[in-house]
Amino acid sequence: MRVACIGECMVELSERPDGTLVQGFGGDTLNTALYLARLGVRVDYVTALGDDAWSDAMAAAWGREGIGLDRVRRLPGRMPGLYIIRTDAAGERSFHYWRDRAAARDLFTEPGAAETEAALAGYDLVYLSGISLSLYGETGRATLFGTLARLRDRGGRVAFDTNYRPRGWPDHDEARAAFRAALALADLIFASAEDLDWLFGAAGADEVLRHRGRAEIVLKASSGSGPVARVLHGTADTAVPAGPAVRVVDTTAAGDSFAAGYLAARIAGLAPEAAAGEAHRLAGAVIGHRGAVIPRDAMPAPAVRQPAPDA
Repeated sequence: MRVACIGECMVELSERPDGTLVQGFGGDTLNTALYLARLGVRVDYVTALGDDAWSDAMAAAWGREGIGLDRVRRLPGRMPGLYIIRTDAAGERSFHYWRDRAAARDLFTEPGAAETEAALAGYDLVYLSGISLSLYGETGRATLFGTLARLRDRGGRVAFDTNYRPRGWPDHDEARAAFRAALALADLIFASAEDLDWLFGAAGADEVLRHRGRAEIVLKASSGSGPVARVLHGTADTAVPAGPAVRVVDTTAAGDSFAAGYLAARIAGLAPEAAAGEAHRLAGAVIGHRGAVIPRDAMPAPAVRQPAPDA
């Protein structure tokens, strides 16, 4: 199984309670790729970096985590973006970005784009998010969508996580059109009620549920007892609760790790409902620690092992 995650990694500055900043690296699909790698999935990250010291450090860190680097393009004279995370007393975070000239934004337009397109069409599964869509502009998105369509024509699958950030879009109508196009291409959809409300209003869930039967859907929402994943595939429609509550320290990467846990479990052969349980377990561990990436010894053991690489 050849898996690719498409998106952007940025320099991350996390603000501590005393006002100091701690540097790291992060991005939604990069977080998913990292947790997939830790769960034993062979995954490549597909992005563009610059030729600066931060880009070098990022690539080295990804390699240490076991993420494939063959699809990382390096653009001379460019740099990655930057963001700061502020976390409130309840563990909820806010993001502040400086990324207009980030190298990742030109993945599908700079020289070398054709090579990236050709490579992507050869994967078994490609994962991307709403934040991925916001990077590229209309021309880049058209190229991306065409590439994903060719991947599906040859039997590959597309997983799409709605993960909507309004500030990443110059126009609400443009965002809605891009999300509708991505949903129509996706074989597996991760969606949160909050994202859908922001994007489409009261009828947001209908935008996803119209793909029921064609796509496997995981619709995430909060209830009085905690997070619940509504899992729809074929004629099945099952609510999978998160289980025992954990102390919330930082919700950064909760959704990213949920997607990784679900995808890894499905690749390993678990049914969708069991995969949602595995996804909740991983996300629950992640929100109990500060930052997007938890210590390796805090990773919950997967319920099943990944198939051998040549299986």
